[in-house]
Amino acid sequence: MEALRRKEYHTIEDIYALPDGERAELIDGQIYDMAPPSRTHQRISSYLHNEIYNHIKKNGGSCEVYAAPFAVFLNEDDTTYLEPDISVICDSSKLDERGCQGAPDWVIEIVSPGSKQMDYFKKLFLYRNAGVREYWIVDPTKKHVIVYKFEQEIMEQYSFWEDVAIGIFEDFRIRLAIFANE
Repeated sequence: MEALRRKEYHTIEDIYALPDGERAELIDGQIYDMAPPSRTHQRISSYLHNEIYNHIKKNGGSCEVYAAPFAVFLNEDDTTYLEPDISVICDSSKLDERGCQGAPDWVIEIVSPGSKQMDYFKKLFLYRNAGVREYWIVDPTKKHVIVYKFEQEIMEQYSFWEDVAIGIFEDFRIRLAIFANE
């Protein structure tokens, strides 16, 4: 199912007015409905969240990790609202009760059949321009992870069987091989 794009111009107020249980993202005033994630998607998200959380805690880090639904307001205007699958924020001044005000340091999107265009193109552009330091696209169908390290202008691709080096943390790698047969 493809992410559905609505035609009218909207603001964040419209996102908050959605009926309970309905999820959508807002990009440049356009609302994109979000389908419920698959079981594999949820398993990968939980695994990544736990690995990142445990690394931060073990190393006494100050960064915080959040799994969707968690609001990210990339711009100071009211026309863009995203819910990345995983957000890592290292500047606590960006966090408030509504979510993250500005760019997270690291964003992970797990590709669903309906989110490919958004994750590979539209969100890549948004995250890069907003100041996200690192962006991962995890594709369960292709069994690979594309890593964009925007500060270094580097793009790397890893298979699920390889250790993926995290750019914002030293000596931290994640491997998704346990999901390679799903």
